[in-house]
Amino acid sequence: MEEYLVTILFGGFFVLLLLGAPITVSLAGSAMLAFMALDKNPIAFVQIAFTSVGSFPLMALPAFVLAGALMEAAGISKRLVDIAETMAGPITGGLGAATVLACLFFGAISGSGPATTAAVGMLMIPAMTKRNYEKSYASAVTASAGGLGIIIPPSIPMVIFGISALGLAPPAEAIAKFGEFDSLSIPKLFVAGVVPGLIMALSLMTMNYIISKKRGYRGLTEKWSFGDIGGALRRGIWSLLAPVIILGGIYTGLFTPTESAIVAIFYTLFVGIFLHRELKFAALLNSLRTTTWITGRVLLILFAATVFGRLLVEQQIPATVAASLLSLTDNMYLIWSIMIVFLLFVGMFMETLAAIMILVPVLLPVMYMLGADPTHVGIVVICALSIGFMTLPLGENLFVASGIGGSTVEEIVARVHPFVLAQVCALFVIAFFPVLSLWLPRLVGY
Repeated sequence: MEEYLVTILFGGFFVLLLLGAPITVSLAGSAMLAFMALDKNPIAFVQIAFTSVGSFPLMALPAFVLAGALMEAAGISKRLVDIAETMAGPITGGLGAATVLACLFFGAISGSGPATTAAVGMLMIPAMTKRNYEKSYASAVTASAGGLGIIIPPSIPMVIFGISALGLAPPAEAIAKFGEFDSLSIPKLFVAGVVPGLIMALSLMTMNYIISKKRGYRGLTEKWSFGDIGGALRRGIWSLLAPVIILGGIYTGLFTPTESAIVAIFYTLFVGIFLHRELKFAALLNSLRTTTWITGRVLLILFAATVFGRLLVEQQIPATVAASLLSLTDNMYLIWSIMIVFLLFVGMFMETLAAIMILVPVLLPVMYMLGADPTHVGIVVICALSIGFMTLPLGENLFVASGIGGSTVEEIVARVHPFVLAQVCALFVIAFFPVLSLWLPRLVGY
């Protein structure tokens, strides 16, 4: 490893960021400086970058973004929220619990944290405020639960992690020490995210129950009404079928994640136009605009991050980091603790997809050298970065919830800390017990 290249890559990246350059420019600029220092042909820069955005699995990204936007416009999210409300019933803090459930349901079709926060928050924050929940608390619950959107499959960050990791084979030294590693794929990541997503959701519901009991936030009803639940299920049956069709098709091998995203789009168009009759032409155009903007931004970051990551691997920087960690300790629990603290810090300052594309070429080879399963690493990374949606200064979900609910970001932050603590505790459980992530994939044959 040439030490001056580390200075060029990371020094250039952080200097450009401090100067206010977009993250794509910062990554590409520092990578180009490294290319020049190594006297490499700049054409190779473009060839590597072009290859990175030409993969078939990457087509799932715009398709899932469009499917999520269309489902909100088609009235699917509203019906999912109605089902969650009736299921919460007399539970203390029932509307808070319903918000978490609604984010679980919507996360299973959107794959995005801010999109989940916006779709559920527009319905749940006003509903909680009407039932005497403090507005800032209602916004904090919604912002916290919105992060579930990237853990519950299908998940856009899982697609990006899978694409970023597929080209990183386990180092020969790691194979010699630990044997062959299990395979990594996007469908396997989707299956692996189910149990950790439920654990993260349970931590939020537990904290909501504790706070609601203390503040006297009562349930929606005195007892469960099976008639109301049945009615909500009948009205929302087509909405509930969306995640069943998407995930069922992937898990049974009927279609790939990329193909499932296309199925989701056509299913949503059919439901929104012919069954719910709520999907209008103006909303369709708006969904297309949103998809174009998000996809373009992500592809530009991926374009630059791939070259940046390739240089890191070529210069054996991950192997050096792994050796440094092992020189400190070989205790896997301590290593996971260091990684989690680092990921939480990164999540505070960096957008999730950009963080995944930058960190995967560094972290995954390091974790291979420590004997960690790549699928488990992916789930821990995504769960850790999901907490960044509700921590400042980036905290996208906080700003979305603030815009919807009317509370200031400062007021929401004052109420969100208990939920951050609950999710961090759940994250340590997921990291320390790999079986929680790997049990279901093994059960279904991965």
